[in-house]
Amino acid sequence: MIAVPVNLSESLGKRSGLAAKDSGKKGQKRAAKTKRGLYNFHKAPAVPAADPTPLLESRRRLTPAAIARSFRAFSRPFMKTFSAKASEVPRKWWLIDAKDQVLGRVAVKAANLLRGKEKSVFTPHVDTGDFVIVVNADKVRVTGKKEEQKSFMSFSGYVGGHKSENVRARRVRHPELLIERAVRGMIPHNRLGRSVYRKLKVYRGEDHPHAAQQPSAVKLR
Repeated sequence: MIAVPVNLSESLGKRSGLAAKDSGKKGQKRAAKTKRGLYNFHKAPAVPAADPTPLLESRRRLTPAAIARSFRAFSRPFMKTFSAKASEVPRKWWLIDAKDQVLGRVAVKAANLLRGKEKSVFTPHVDTGDFVIVVNADKVRVTGKKEEQKSFMSFSGYVGGHKSENVRARRVRHPELLIERAVRGMIPHNRLGRSVYRKLKVYRGEDHPHAAQQPSAVKLR
């Protein structure tokens, strides 16, 4: 048989006293181990902070003072957009002989010279091109069956004002229009394009009245 103590509070007091005594010893041991650093896994070891002075000094040497002051100043020396002025662009005169040349090649070369796309100062919204003279417009060549099949249409807006003609008929009536309309379709359709188009001079034969400008001949492939 198990002997049950008569005084329950007395037995509980004895047990609590033993637990308190045991906890006191364990607490002392834990405190000793903690002091020695055995229970400090959650804490990173203290590392002395590095002196940032050498790093800052090296950055100051690598970065110029004018650029280091602000981020906005960083783009000034390296990113500068150049825009040409139409009044300061030197103009040259070019001569293109369209005899036995394909109409498209003549028009492309003339449009590039008129726009100034072959210049280093080319600016899309500024007229930086040169003057172009095209001679022998009546001897320009078209490929395939365009001489008969390609047609040009115009409409006056009135009843019966629709007119149409092919390349052969236009070559007889007004050969300059073959090159002029081809070039006009390759330049901007706005005020800039109209000012560029005025520098194009197209003539039916070999003669032209611009000998005083001393135009340079252009060789086409």
